[in-house]
Amino acid sequence: MAEEMDIFSKIPEVGYAEQSTYNNPQEFEKLCEARRSCRVYTDEHVPEEVMRKCLSLALLAPNSSNLQCWQFYWVRTPDVKNKIVKACLSQPAARTAQELVVAVAHPQMWRTTGPLMLKTFEEQKDVEVPRSAIMYYKKLVPLAYNQGFLGLLGLGKRVVLFFRGLKKPTPRGPVSKNDMKVWAHKSTALACQQLMLSFRAHGYDTCPMEGYDETLIKKAIKMPKGGEPCMVISVGKRAENGIYGPRIRFDDSLFIHEV
Repeated sequence: MAEEMDIFSKIPEVGYAEQSTYNNPQEFEKLCEARRSCRVYTDEHVPEEVMRKCLSLALLAPNSSNLQCWQFYWVRTPDVKNKIVKACLSQPAARTAQELVVAVAHPQMWRTTGPLMLKTFEEQKDVEVPRSAIMYYKKLVPLAYNQGFLGLLGLGKRVVLFFRGLKKPTPRGPVSKNDMKVWAHKSTALACQQLMLSFRAHGYDTCPMEGYDETLIKKAIKMPKGGEPCMVISVGKRAENGIYGPRIRFDDSLFIHEV
């Protein structure tokens, strides 16, 4: 276990450097201020290339252990779109949207992406992958995210981690299927925000919707077992009455704390 845990504390010697030249805080500030939840859209079409580009950009979002526990369903079939609109209670943000994207948190995606990480390591020729990273995906990831039959493995981990935490800093989860859902939703939500900012950068508005019938959403897109709807995101050009009022935010001191 100690060797796998080195990946958290030891700086690896990987022989790889990547520098970013982007530095434009003013433009990013404008982008954040321009993003609003749009409730009514025009009939203007969203180009396919914009949809594909923004969906690809969403996948660049940070995520837990790079296990990418998300799926995005771009609703293109009229019949499916009608079902999604109905599942979203026929609210204008869904009904008038040109495009709909269902963001799905998938707690079991690690079973697919974990081995893909190991395969990627094997194929890398220009970077020496630290052994701790290989062992992390080979041993620690299955141990951390597999909760076992009826959650019994998770229950055992809960006990072990409790006693370990009495002596040293210890991650206490995930140790249940519910923990896994929270784990997956956090990463998926990061990608959703990146998706919405990407659309705004391309001149289109969005609205993240949580008011829907989850069962109908799952049936409409034939969601695989284990998937959890995170949100439905509508996309389009903002109508004149698309924003219902000025943005309301409370004083920073209510939310930002210095400790």
